[in-house]
Amino acid sequence: MSQYAHPEVLVSADWVEQHLQDPKVRLVEVDVDTNSYKEGHIPGAIAWAWNQQLCDTVQRDILSQTGFEKLMSSSGISPETTVVLYGDSNNWFAAWAFWQAKIYGHKDIRILNGGRKKWLADGRELAVEIPAYPSVAYRAQAPNLALRAFLPQVQGAVQKKSAALVDVRSPQEFSGEILAPPGLPETCQRGGHIPGARNIPWSKACNDDGTFKSADELRALYGAEAIDGKQPVIAYCRIGERSSHTWFVLRYLLGFEQVTNYDGSWTEWGNLVGAQVERGAAPAKPAQS
Repeated sequence: MSQYAHPEVLVSADWVEQHLQDPKVRLVEVDVDTNSYKEGHIPGAIAWAWNQQLCDTVQRDILSQTGFEKLMSSSGISPETTVVLYGDSNNWFAAWAFWQAKIYGHKDIRILNGGRKKWLADGRELAVEIPAYPSVAYRAQAPNLALRAFLPQVQGAVQKKSAALVDVRSPQEFSGEILAPPGLPETCQRGGHIPGARNIPWSKACNDDGTFKSADELRALYGAEAIDGKQPVIAYCRIGERSSHTWFVLRYLLGFEQVTNYDGSWTEWGNLVGAQVERGAAPAKPAQS
């Protein structure tokens, strides 16, 4: 993993096995299917429910600073704890939790390369016991909003063409053929994509076993769509979880410094009165210089 810009944010399954008893490490599973954890998880891991613990359940937003502090405190995580996140669907929501943790300044947070998929495929140990850890005092940093794109910024980027927009949803969502992946309720009034966006599905960044592709492969994937780090990038999806995965890839694996996650994503843009919408398949790739 040394070829990545920041290899320290990824750990292997072997590394996790070697640190199962390390009191300075906290394993956290974050799944799309929140029942998966109960069926078996990495020994010592706790679970965070993305739809209850990683968002404001009253208004649409990510965790507040106070909410993040409460979550970390109740999980027995101090500012000095090494947090290792993993989950199903090639770490969709693990990346979303990583993004929020970085917004609130947690220093040492990592992702298990391959996530739950590879751990199961390797036949590694699973547990059903749910561990409990003593609460600790946790004080978060003020939110770093430079990691997050809000609607006015996206509208400005569209108008001024000041940033590259990367739509990480499926081609069917991008074209407007469907409004959301099957079985997922958060949706929109109109299908399509933000004008000028490039469609690079998040899943293309991963190998079949759930691990991330090499740095060279990732540079080729995004470079083919003129996403090379030379201009600011705004990633978006439907509710912000898949785009946080792409944000992680671009910012930490490829080292692009000007990358933000538009977590309002299509459920905001596709419900906005008067918003410009494009439909149809992705345009031809830009000519290579």
